[in-house]
Amino acid sequence: MERFITPAALARCLPFILFMALLMVRGALPTDGTSPIDPRWVYGITVLVVGASLAFFWRRYTELHRGTWLSLSELGLSVVVGVAVFALWINLDHPWLMMSVEDKVGFKPVDANGELIWPLIAVRLIGAALLVPVMEELFWRSFLMRWVDKPEFESVDPKTVTLKAIVLSTFVFMLVHTLWFAAIVAGLAYAWLYRRTGKLWAPIVAHAVTNGALGIWVIIMGAWEFW
Repeated sequence: MERFITPAALARCLPFILFMALLMVRGALPTDGTSPIDPRWVYGITVLVVGASLAFFWRRYTELHRGTWLSLSELGLSVVVGVAVFALWINLDHPWLMMSVEDKVGFKPVDANGELIWPLIAVRLIGAALLVPVMEELFWRSFLMRWVDKPEFESVDPKTVTLKAIVLSTFVFMLVHTLWFAAIVAGLAYAWLYRRTGKLWAPIVAHAVTNGALGIWVIIMGAWEFW
């Protein structure tokens, strides 16, 4: 009997599952001061737990090892795509382009006096710009998008993934984001980069640029609803 989930699939799915589970924990904790821990600091726990899981499985991420880095032109393209997605993301926030925000887990790193809590901001930026791009691209693009084409996903050349795989993986990607249309744009952009270059570092860099730019913009503008 074939194994239900291969070690390669587990390595790409477990960090994502841990991230989503801790996101649910954070959302379930009360924000009225009765919680034994400030829900916002659960994000710090998330960074540690998910980061540790990525480190544990790192040997299995062969597409991120030596010889898989981007050329200067590919790096430049990835940065441009990342900036473009950021610019679109902050302008695609019209109510009709959003899913229900009732269950959204907010992250507002300010104290009772309205002062910024910089340790919380630092944790959020590290998670969003460094951890999430690696974790999500390993799951959405390296695993799910190729798995749609073939369960033995490691044998699928990223440059040959089908339109069906791109559409279906982007659709699921959309479901876990409040800004559903912006998520479609981002998912298609990152999938296109992966298919064009055949290298996972391309969407990771673009994703990191998007999240990093968004984080800086959120802090400057105080637009915490984007976090």
